[in-house]
Amino acid sequence: MIEESSPALKGRTIVVTRAREQLGEARKLLEHQGATVLDLPALEIGPPDEWGPLDDALAELDEFHWVIFSSANGVQAVEERLRLRGSSLARRPAALRLAAVGRKTARLLDHLGAVADFVPPDFVADSLIEHFPVSGWGLRLLLPRVQSGGRTVLAEAFGEAGSRVVEVPAYESRCPRDMPETTASALASGEVDAITFSSGKTVIHTAELLQQTLGIEKAAAAMKAPALVSIGPQTSQRCLERFGRVDQEANPHDLDGLVEACRQAMQRR
Repeated sequence: MIEESSPALKGRTIVVTRAREQLGEARKLLEHQGATVLDLPALEIGPPDEWGPLDDALAELDEFHWVIFSSANGVQAVEERLRLRGSSLARRPAALRLAAVGRKTARLLDHLGAVADFVPPDFVADSLIEHFPVSGWGLRLLLPRVQSGGRTVLAEAFGEAGSRVVEVPAYESRCPRDMPETTASALASGEVDAITFSSGKTVIHTAELLQQTLGIEKAAAAMKAPALVSIGPQTSQRCLERFGRVDQEANPHDLDGLVEACRQAMQRR
């Protein structure tokens, strides 16, 4: 747990690379710990190229045993498409159960009146597979997910367990066209103490935006000084691939854990 009285991030400058519409929550938590926060929106959340596959699956919702949500974005997309049909997750078929990876995903379902039937103890897909409450054999599962760049581990694992899995694009996360000048300047001048990454795509897009804004050599130089703080194992892997290192990984794998990981990284500096 984060100690609210801790001054560990006072005087530190932290860059946050979350989606543009998700920056506020991360900023609030970090500023509460005394940090100066700079925004680097590395994702733009929007619709998939086609709604057809998701709409077709939702038309057959009573034929599924579970819907498995790996992000709040997937929950939001499904809820919006169901409402267009005059329905909602709260009014789903009585036998349909919901699983959610992560606190934020589960909280959104709760807010919508559709409390998750299962939330794994660790907020990663592998934990959901390991602790899933029933055998996958014979189940028909719906997995609404990001259109591109997401992991297929859930579909593969449940497929091997004998489930009939339907994976459909529910949203897409794209790279913004540019990055804030203030953030670019701070990174170029070595003023940033840490950069937080909340997904593999934020890592990939941050690398692209830095090279686009600063050039390849200056972008590489700008990434040498800050601590690189990851929200989870797959994000850490992308950091290793793109930047050659990761300095701290959140545990638990959520925003509170990410802030705590920033504190731990700064304590070692």
